[in-house]
Amino acid sequence: MKRRDFAAALTAGVAAPALLSAAAASAADRSATGLRAHMRAVLASELDDKHTAEALVPGVYDVGFDWHPDTAPPAECDFVVAYAFGNRPPAGGGDPTKVRYEPGPVNEQLAATVAEVRARRDVPVYAQWEIARFLDAKYGMSDVTSIEPSIAPDGTITYLSTDGVAAQVLEARKKIPGGIGTACVIGFRDHHKRCVQTTRDRGMKAYAPRGLAMPHTYDTESGQPWTRRRDLYLVHDMLAQWTVLRTKLIAEAYPNG
Repeated sequence: MKRRDFAAALTAGVAAPALLSAAAASAADRSATGLRAHMRAVLASELDDKHTAEALVPGVYDVGFDWHPDTAPPAECDFVVAYAFGNRPPAGGGDPTKVRYEPGPVNEQLAATVAEVRARRDVPVYAQWEIARFLDAKYGMSDVTSIEPSIAPDGTITYLSTDGVAAQVLEARKKIPGGIGTACVIGFRDHHKRCVQTTRDRGMKAYAPRGLAMPHTYDTESGQPWTRRRDLYLVHDMLAQWTVLRTKLIAEAYPNG
């Protein structure tokens, strides 16, 4: 092979993986674009209303067909927020409204994911209590703020929603002299997108850690029935996303009520 031909072949070989990757990304973009166009056409026909179909499809696509949050390198985060997923019924039994549930294996996996991030970036951690228990007992991790459930004077326990946890984190971060900063969000894979969105909706800059896989195995013994199976959980999560989107759309359409 002539030197010039060899150089050309080598250049092509080096460029090929990048070109294939770009082609795959382009194909995915085209597929998503094509799906949205098809959805608009079908819904416009079904509703006999092109304008309403155009308005609805972005939300339908986002809630039902896009499950990946925005990402950023862990090195860019100023703190970690970790949201729990599921639990286990109280080990000793008792009144479940007044006896705290067990964290469960999924939250142990989420704690391990937090530990991976902390190994790369030594920043404060705000973790829902189910995860914080493992960060303390298993990892002896310092600089962890546990986000606890609300306990009424009569001992009744009210567990925080995803938004309730985000609100607690925001209050804590407001007291930081340097400002709120950027959150690295940890959450169960199918919950992760909503965790990032909810953190952002509370006024915090937030991303998923790029290059880090989230736990994804469901606990069939979870104390929350909707977190035992993926098909049930996705319906639950879509309902939550629709509820937030509904509120936003109404506020946008009628800001004065």
